[in-house]
Amino acid sequence: MSEQVRIAMWSGPRTLSTATMRAWENRPDTVVVDEPLYAYYLAATGLDHPGRDDVIASQPTDWRTVVRELTAGPLPDGATISYQKHMTHHVLPEVDLAAFAGLRHAFLLRDPRQLLASYARVRTEPTLADLGITQQLALFRRFGGPVVDSGDLLRDPEGVLRALCAELQVPFDPAMLSWPAGPRSSDGVWAPHWYASVEASTGFGPYREPVVELPAHLADLAEECRAAYDEMAGHRLAAQRS
Repeated sequence: MSEQVRIAMWSGPRTLSTATMRAWENRPDTVVVDEPLYAYYLAATGLDHPGRDDVIASQPTDWRTVVRELTAGPLPDGATISYQKHMTHHVLPEVDLAAFAGLRHAFLLRDPRQLLASYARVRTEPTLADLGITQQLALFRRFGGPVVDSGDLLRDPEGVLRALCAELQVPFDPAMLSWPAGPRSSDGVWAPHWYASVEASTGFGPYREPVVELPAHLADLAEECRAAYDEMAGHRLAAQRS
């Protein structure tokens, strides 16, 4: 590829977003960016997340500076694809979405009950704003783009990644299906708090039907997410054969 491609993958927490970032980073033509709006989000909201001070020190806290780099900054030599792993809850109302218009957009989902059961193991009292699903729906309605359900991705990594690449108009690379274990220099400074399972992985692993043990106090929140999830999931990609 000679054309530079900039991909914004919009996801919530606990949706295979870091494993999917690993898949793209294992391509020799791709550079990845890990949650570039995180420091802005923490500085603007005052929220106390694990490693908050380190996160704020590691990135610009002005969203305009971040967006300029994401949309127009140079790519490293040899890279023709910039893959941006975004958390949708980091996109606060003051962020001008028009600034992202030139990117190729994609969306990574997870069933709300599964997502919350996983998230609650790290933060026990999540709110709707923490999950970013309403922001994700707003971004999807504005930009459109391919939708990947994390359950489908686990069932058939190659087929779903082939379909995603086709929709984003980039060639599929088999290197996306596995990667070396361990941390990456591209990981955010928050990795020690969140990335242990990904650092131990070498691929997406075999699919296992999830056993959802959702705390009872989160059942209403899962239901509150359902309509937004269902709207986007209605557009999710089907696996593509080689």
